[in-house]
Amino acid sequence: MDYEAGGAGYARIRQPDPTIEAAIWAALGSARTVVNVGAGAGSYEPLDRDVIAVEPSATMRAQRPPTHPAAIDATAERLPLSDDAVEAAMATITVHQWPDLEAGLAEIRRVASGPVVIMTFDPGHLPTFWFNDYAPELWTHEAGRMPKLERIAAGLGGTVRIETVPVPLTCTDGFMPAFYGRPEPFLQREVRAAQSAWNFVSPEEEAAIIHRLDQSLSDGSWDARYGHLRTQPTFDGSLRLVISEPE
Repeated sequence: MDYEAGGAGYARIRQPDPTIEAAIWAALGSARTVVNVGAGAGSYEPLDRDVIAVEPSATMRAQRPPTHPAAIDATAERLPLSDDAVEAAMATITVHQWPDLEAGLAEIRRVASGPVVIMTFDPGHLPTFWFNDYAPELWTHEAGRMPKLERIAAGLGGTVRIETVPVPLTCTDGFMPAFYGRPEPFLQREVRAAQSAWNFVSPEEEAAIIHRLDQSLSDGSWDARYGHLRTQPTFDGSLRLVISEPE
């Protein structure tokens, strides 16, 4: 996603969800110093710890609230930190944007003496989300650009565990599966603008996808097939935490 061109409204839609936030903070353990790589507007940064934020997009850095530290203009592949500079590191829904994944993972592991926590999507489970029925071309592309969890684990090294992160029905972070039981927000352009997947289909394809969804909501066919999701408390989809502890 080109955050300089399309990320201006990102912070309004992508608000950290408390349930997901708690899972990330728990994975960080007792670390008091944390680097957040690909920090964006500051979602999921623990405010009760010393955080170093790293974000290459000026548009995203400008959206960070005054309660958060100013972000350093740098990339994952070249972190301006010494070895073991922090006790823990985090990166949330960003590794698929890194030009050199292995270099970024090696850097984030280098600078953290303790746990590294990566939140990402498991490409093998993306099709479990109903949106695949309306936009298989979009989902195929998403699966292709999301790195496999095994690749992330290998790049981090150490002792790695992978945790499924249930998405709550009231999820406030506007990534695509956040709306598993609330399809209507997909009809809003500003919501789609905060979801990078839409950058990889043409405007004509996007319009056709949204038309299909709008029609199925209007004629009741979406609810006939998926209406039970409107009251399902959580969705165990593709959202994962990859947690690496040093040897």
